Amino acid sequence: MQIGMIGLGRMGANMARRLVQGGHSCVVFDRSPDAVAALQSEGMDGASSVEEFVRKLNTPRSIWIMVPAAAVDATLAAVTPLLQAGDTVIDGGNSYYHDDLTRAAQLSAMGCHYVDVGVSGGVWGLERGYCLMIGGDDEAVHRLEPIFRALAPGQSGIPVTPGHTNAGTAAEGYLHCGPSGAGHFVKMVHNAIEYGMMAAYAEGFNILKHANSGHEDRAVDAETTPLRHPEHYQYDMNLAAIAELWRRGSVIPSWLLDLCAQSLAGDQDLTEFSGRVSDSGEGRWTLAAANDLAVPAHVIAASLFSRFSSRGEDDFQNKLLSALRFQFGGHKEKHV
Repeated sequence: MQIGMIGLGRMGANMARRLVQGGHSCVVFDRSPDAVAALQSEGMDGASSVEEFVRKLNTPRSIWIMVPAAAVDATLAAVTPLLQAGDTVIDGGNSYYHDDLTRAAQLSAMGCHYVDVGVSGGVWGLERGYCLMIGGDDEAVHRLEPIFRALAPGQSGIPVTPGHTNAGTAAEGYLHCGPSGAGHFVKMVHNAIEYGMMAAYAEGFNILKHANSGHEDRAVDAETTPLRHPEHYQYDMNLAAIAELWRRGSVIPSWLLDLCAQSLAGDQDLTEFSGRVSDSGEGRWTLAAANDLAVPAHVIAASLFSRFSSRGEDDFQNKLLSALRFQFGGHKEKHV
């Protein structure tokens, strides 16, 4: 099956490669000529403009857009005037599902299809396959099923959950979750859960890292909380070894723990990282949905706000806290 791929970054390029490995043909386009040239050198059909890209696709066209959420509308604005009835546009980025509803309606008015696909797999997807969460009309999703099957990991040696009598394509790593927006809704919640899981691992390993604080000399003054029992915190933990240990037989293994182990094996102090953690929107959108639905989401909220703090978004509130302590108690800031 032929498909066009717009956006050849960390995800799009490897997805195109996996599709070609699966026997499909890809026409590729990116605003970076070098990205296009790299895949042309691997035998794919590259285009130097959106117009050339669309011309090279057989009808009905299938165009997969793999760009940041903020760039989807501009990409659609360039592509949409070149489409004809029966064509399908797939947004595989992390778009807000509200936007999917608008885009699907606009394309439907032209006789075209819009499919939203939440994609999980990251830079490992070329080798492992991509978990696909799909939203859109039945006709378009059914026609694209060979593409989804090629991208997905398949059963990968993971048995179907005992008692699950109708796993369907979910057992293969892709699922038609519902109408327009459903795919990105499921991916939105998936990523918010990921926020919480990552935060729990990070907090736990941070406690382990500080388990040797009893060795440290602590100031004796009104601004320093005493460590009442330093003898309780005399452990110099091997974080890399603990991560490796937990991967085997414990109740908290996951691919994220595998990645923790891999990160710590190289450098237990993580000196290459500053600790500034970005968020691409899914945690915020999940909390908005939780608020609309009156569903508590304590862990997700805390993990999202922790990311804000990591970027200095709480600097002013911390300054005000410090100023208040000075005002009511004459407490001067203790600088490290």
